[in-house]
Amino acid sequence: MSELFTQPFLVSLLFGAVTAGIPLLLAGLGEQISEKSGVLNIGIEGMMLFGAYTGFVAAYYSGSFWLGFLAGGLGGMAVAFFVVLFCIRQGLNQIVIGIALTIGVEGLTALLHFFQFSKTYPRLDKAPILAIPLLADIPVLGPALFSHNIVVYVAVALVFLFAWMFRKTYIGLSLEAAGAKPAALDAAGISVVATRSAAVLSTGFLAGLGGAYLANVGAGLFVPFMTHGAGFIGIVLAMLARGNPVWVLLGASLFGVSLAMTTALQVAGVNVPTDVVQMLPFAMVMLVLVIFARHSVLPSALGLPYVRGDR
Repeated sequence: MSELFTQPFLVSLLFGAVTAGIPLLLAGLGEQISEKSGVLNIGIEGMMLFGAYTGFVAAYYSGSFWLGFLAGGLGGMAVAFFVVLFCIRQGLNQIVIGIALTIGVEGLTALLHFFQFSKTYPRLDKAPILAIPLLADIPVLGPALFSHNIVVYVAVALVFLFAWMFRKTYIGLSLEAAGAKPAALDAAGISVVATRSAAVLSTGFLAGLGGAYLANVGAGLFVPFMTHGAGFIGIVLAMLARGNPVWVLLGASLFGVSLAMTTALQVAGVNVPTDVVQMLPFAMVMLVLVIFARHSVLPSALGLPYVRGDR
């Protein structure tokens, strides 16, 4: 048991928790925007996966991590465009379309990867790290929490930016109205379709950025199906956060710790079956749902298409 309180174990656990939690945080924040506007974005897993693929390909061929992150975000937006087209513009079932998009992207990225990289499995160089002066020198916490890629700091900053935006700006009020009272928003002269479309495209960019971070920083390579349900965990985080981005951050941190446990235990030399440790994040999902799901509050028009003039 003493191995669990050593500095290498704690640093490995906390550093791995941040690395594993950032894709969940970005996906959860994106899903929160979408759900606030009234769109249940089940396809976020596909957006993350396509963002991981396009982000890796762009970074690999250009040699630029920044282009990789941008390409990942745009890749996620490309998948989100189909949600806008079929669910918001055409009014089709959001759950069915989301599942179909995820399955389609899984097949597409696996096929593209087979033709491009199945014989070579190239890896990227280590992603650039920004160490925050003074804070990075703190024992244990410094190297674990304050020496990361800049996307980590951007993601955490977005939490507080969105918290302010949801409460203090007309954008936040419009999103809330689109999900709770879309007819009232329409009567106020603001397009429900445009509001929901912008929300879903923003969700796609954040999910794609999370996927690109997962591939380019977390793994350094792309493999088919590498998201392993991260998008669905992001949906759970958004639903349980009750519209508060800070709760998404806390939930992502909790799941990040459970995902990082495998590597940390190996560093500590603790002999625990890998399958048991890899089960932790999904057991955590079920536990959190049992404890908190009954108290979650969702927009009244979530999942319902809006047709002007309908009551």
